[in-house]
Amino acid sequence: MNTSGPGSSVEAQLRAVPPHALVSTAGRLLAERFGALHATLLVADYGLSVLQPVTHPPHTGEPVSAHDGPAGTAFTAQKPVVEVTADPATQVVHLPITVRGDRLGVLSVRMPSASADAGTVLQLGDFATALGHEVATVDRDTDLYLQARRTRRLTLAAEMQWQLLPGRGCARAEYVIGAHLEPAYSIGGDNFDWSTSADHLTLTITDGMGQGIDAALLTSLAVGALRNARRAGIGLADQACLADQAVYSQYGGKRYASTLLLRFDLATGTVCAVDAGSPQLYRQRGTTVERVELEAQMPLGMFEETLYEEQTFQVEPGDRLVSISTGVHGPRSATGEAFGEGVLRQILSATRQTSPHETARSVVAGLLEHVGGEGLLADATIVCLDWTGRDAQATP
Repeated sequence: MNTSGPGSSVEAQLRAVPPHALVSTAGRLLAERFGALHATLLVADYGLSVLQPVTHPPHTGEPVSAHDGPAGTAFTAQKPVVEVTADPATQVVHLPITVRGDRLGVLSVRMPSASADAGTVLQLGDFATALGHEVATVDRDTDLYLQARRTRRLTLAAEMQWQLLPGRGCARAEYVIGAHLEPAYSIGGDNFDWSTSADHLTLTITDGMGQGIDAALLTSLAVGALRNARRAGIGLADQACLADQAVYSQYGGKRYASTLLLRFDLATGTVCAVDAGSPQLYRQRGTTVERVELEAQMPLGMFEETLYEEQTFQVEPGDRLVSISTGVHGPRSATGEAFGEGVLRQILSATRQTSPHETARSVVAGLLEHVGGEGLLADATIVCLDWTGRDAQATP
């Protein structure tokens, strides 16, 4: 984007300022280029329940719902929302901030009503995207935006797990991924990971044995070993073998990590899979929801030098894949009733037209409603992938 107006581009000016000054600089640029009266950056909290203003700790602004209201609607629908205010001379434009499919939050810009036309809203959307990319970049240099995501303190195990994740979403022309972990502020052993190349997508879902720090350390080792093997360019089964050896070498079979490994061929829709444990996989094709039956193999680290074998299945354009960890398909309600496949199928059917991000969040909401006030006793992971595939004539 090279927004019209004096001086260098928006991207260049945002890149030139210290990490803590991004929001104030964005406000100044919006005033100069669009006549904006005020701007607020809202980031989604770890539980995806509220959007919190980015301010300098210990000062915090009032959060708003990530589900309802103008800002929440912009976040959920991923579309700009123009809010009519009590003052007829001004309007507030709420713009979703998303970086390569990872939803970060919303930029809310108060504008003179006469300036909030469709063309300006479109340019504001480009501005929000540029700001989002800078926020994602400066997270390596500052805690400001990570602190703003918290409604309360994370456990140490949860801090480790969130730092290990690649994000909560990823998008390309061939697919869109939305994922979520719960309990967000005390997650221990669950993890998801992905990596994309010109022709393939590798996706893993891992459930480390135990709870708290012990589970987080185990999962960190398993994910690190899988990444190390993947980056060496070896096949999926051998990735599982090497990670299995790493975990067994550390724990001697006393602790292990259940993992589902998937590798998608972006051109053909052929999926190679290694089912090393308990995460389950469902495929939604049209109105039909079916379990993808894979050969259950040993979790990583359970036995020494386990050999793994790949299986294949096919996805077609329009398919939705949903993977869930034990913490989703295992919990029971206060009356002893299992969450079960039936309830999961109902939620998947009801959310078929929503985005993968919202489907993942809906499964979490349904699970929390099922277990009631007790909360989750085990970590729960939901990864939802919508498959578009690649046109045979298209280039990557």
